[in-house]
Order: sequence, then structure tokens, then C-alpha cells
Amino acid sequence: MPWEKSFDLDEATDKAIRIFRQKGYEGTSMSDLISGMGINKGSLYNAFGNKKSLFDRALLRYDQLNRQALLKRLSTIDDPVEAVSQMFDELIAESKADNQFQGCLMVNTAQELPNHPKDVQDMVKASFKEFEEFYRQLITKGKAAGKIPETVNADETAKSLLSLVIALRVLARGTYEPHELEALKASALRLVH
Repeated sequence: MPWEKSFDLDEATDKAIRIFRQKGYEGTSMSDLISGMGINKGSLYNAFGNKKSLFDRALLRYDQLNRQALLKRLSTIDDPVEAVSQMFDELIAESKADNQFQGCLMVNTAQELPNHPKDVQDMVKASFKEFEEFYRQLITKGKAAGKIPETVNADETAKSLLSLVIALRVLARGTYEPHELEALKASALRLVH
């Protein structure tokens, strides 16, 4: 009799995301996944193949639901400076709500990047490059509209803004108190003023 899945793949992947965010790829065991996802070992292997395949799916889904959705929302804001401000507000609010200090799966993975295979490294690098490109376009748009000074270098500032986002994600995992993250937002806004 062929195997039939009795659970929703996206819901199961979302549960895996929580586990990978908390423990990292290396720190997550198959037992952690089976227990945390509420499925048995056979179902996990039949649905996802192996831990690496599940992680790939989780990382891609996390990126789509978080970074891609955030950038899509922010791209509808006419004022580029307001878009930067709102992005940091959202990331800070998300960090405040993260009382288990799980952080961002993409940034957490970046911190372990040398330990991951090339396909995962490429996924993380592409995510960060797209984030940087979003900032570059915002800056160019803001300069054209007179909202960002002409003296602002789009390439350097885009890289700096991305660096502040990554710093926020890392520091929010327990190093900084939530109110201290506001300093990173202030630094970001200074870069575009």
C-alpha cells in the first residue's frame, strides 16, 4: 500500500522552521524534528526525504514568508525614508515578540555558513543580495524624488543598511534589550538623511 501523508506539508515545515531557528541546523536532531513536528520518522522521510531536504524547504519557505513578504509590503510605500523606518519598526517589533530568542533563520544560517553546502550558501547569499538591491533601489528612488540627498552613495548605503538589519537580528537574540535596538534604527535613518 503506498504511503499517504496525513498532515499539511506547509504546517509541518513551519514547525520545522521554529526548531531550526531555535537550535540551528547542526544542533537540530531528527528526534527534535519528529517530536516538534508531531509526525513519525517514516512520515518525515517520506514527505521530506531527509534533514537536509527539510532544511532547504524550511529556509526557502521562511525567506518567502518573511523577507520577500516584507520587501513586497515596503515597496508599496512612496517615501523611501518612511520605508526604511517602517522596516526597522517591524523588525524591532518582531524581535520584541521573540521571547525565545530564535532570531531570523536566514541570519542564523549565515552565521553557520561555512558549515553548509554550496546550495544553502547560495540561497543565503542570494537573499542578502536581494535585500541589498531593495535598499539600493529605495535610495535611488529617494534621490530622484529629492527625499534622500544626492551625496548618499547608493551602493555603500545599501550595504550598510543590510549590515544594520543583520546586526539587529543577531543582537536581538539576547545581547541587546529590545529598547536598545532603537539605536540601530536611528543609525539606519541617519544613513538616508
